[in-house]
Amino acid sequence: MEEIRKILAAVRLADERFNLIENGDKIAVGISGGKDSLLLAYALNLYTRFSRKHFTLIGITLNLGFPGFEGDYLKDYFQSQNIEYHIEDASTVYPILAIQQERMGINHLPCSICSRMKKAAMNKAAQKYGCNKVAFAHHADDAIETLFLNEINGGRVATFAPKMRLEREDITFIRPFILTFEKSIIKATKQLHLPVRPSSCPADKHTEREEIKQVLKGLYDKYSQCHTNFLTMITNAPKFDLWFDELNYQTRKSGLIVKPVNSIEDKTAVLYIRMKVFVEEQNCPLDEEITPEENSANYFLLVYKGVNVGTIRYYIDNGYYHIGRFAILSAYRKMGLGRILFQWLEEYLYRNNGKITIAFNGQAYLKDFYESLGYTTDGKIVMDAGIKHYHFERTIDKLPASCFLPNEE
Repeated sequence: MEEIRKILAAVRLADERFNLIENGDKIAVGISGGKDSLLLAYALNLYTRFSRKHFTLIGITLNLGFPGFEGDYLKDYFQSQNIEYHIEDASTVYPILAIQQERMGINHLPCSICSRMKKAAMNKAAQKYGCNKVAFAHHADDAIETLFLNEINGGRVATFAPKMRLEREDITFIRPFILTFEKSIIKATKQLHLPVRPSSCPADKHTEREEIKQVLKGLYDKYSQCHTNFLTMITNAPKFDLWFDELNYQTRKSGLIVKPVNSIEDKTAVLYIRMKVFVEEQNCPLDEEITPEENSANYFLLVYKGVNVGTIRYYIDNGYYHIGRFAILSAYRKMGLGRILFQWLEEYLYRNNGKITIAFNGQAYLKDFYESLGYTTDGKIVMDAGIKHYHFERTIDKLPASCFLPNEE
């Protein structure tokens, strides 16, 4: 059983590197019946014995309503492994996916929608059985394939995370196989004679992911070193060298640029401006100035003739683009810089996303300013950090007057 030892070593390394499992965890393992999920349950069951951590497992299979689904055959297997096992009804998923497939005019079920619905159903099942974590069997090759798919289809360098915390649901998703390659999983599954059955998903082996898997296989066959190098690349922060820090967007005012915040220095500059404006000037408590959206928000610096003079951010929630933490240092107000920054962000969001609806709570004393930009409010006062605010909204469905190119007013 040499292969399972390699896999357990990879699980331990992932656990140590990404802090996946802690004492007292109750982990729901998502079981599809395929090789990855069955081996994950087997490996984690062994890991409970030698990891020196006290945690428990339960296996959960979702009946998504796919034709030909079978789950009962796994009950005896999990009983033999002394792992609690449940089949949960989520059969409404398949009809919804079939409707979406028809609406989207594609030749297979929409994988992204299926993934979100499965996560929601698994989260619900995990909470039902008192679990604080959910383990999925996504492995290293899945992470690499997702990276390439995002680059090809989304123009972004991104893959899924080893661990993802859902604060509202009080659940953490973990991926203990994140450093395990699929070829090891295949070998171990065969050696252990696990009761693997083909996927009941109608789209299995007929997706774009399968196509990119074959493309990557060709690369691995020709350049064997790139397989491990692609995985190394995902965590190789010291060698990460792209153009993010070079982005400096011109505006219509000479000497005024907008800079996306990526470096530690720029993040520090943003924090300095917020402390000066909101904490010192407006007496906002520090614990209320720092919000849960800090990690999900996108920040920008306003730089005038080499000096950091303002900041603004946005994040997306329920289809709305929420703008906030909009601040200009006092010495640079009444110069029209704030209006340019705000309108620049509107155009930036529209250019990248098309029709958008922007929403935010703006300070009451700036009501005339926001209304002059086309925002409306219901007039109800909202208190935030002891300061009066109104809720403002605006839908942008055509390109605003350009703020990008220099054009001194």
